[in-house]
Amino acid sequence: MTQPAQSTWATTDDVATFTGTEVTQAQLMQASATIDMHAARTYEDVTRVGTRDQYWMKLAVCFQAAWLTEQPDMFVRMDILSLGSASRTGRGGTSFGPDALLIAPNAKKALSRVSWLKSRSLHVQSPFTDGYGVFGTDPLSSGSDGLYSWESLE
Repeated sequence: MTQPAQSTWATTDDVATFTGTEVTQAQLMQASATIDMHAARTYEDVTRVGTRDQYWMKLAVCFQAAWLTEQPDMFVRMDILSLGSASRTGRGGTSFGPDALLIAPNAKKALSRVSWLKSRSLHVQSPFTDGYGVFGTDPLSSGSDGLYSWESLE
């Protein structure tokens, strides 16, 4: 019998290799679906994904699959914003981030390394901080005095 075509970023063997946890194909597909939602990319897009990003996606799926085995209520738990009662210190209970109970910590770390999920902020070069332009690296230094005409403030 032939093997079915791979339809996720990792295999059950990958999960065992990277985490030491045995998972079923169904658990692997659940983990993969969760990672696909958080990454906003599915395995069908694999031809558009570089090898480094494929590696991080594989790790994310592996970590998520291993984590899911210990989360029996993963797909039925409520989104709790605050929980707990006042203790002797007078402070209340638990507060989780929006994804705290949805994704494995190591899977979240792996996803943070995927190129399309990184910050897209740009560094705008400035002649004052980057050393380009007529002012040199520091317009306030005495070495730049010859570039300006000095006027009395009186």
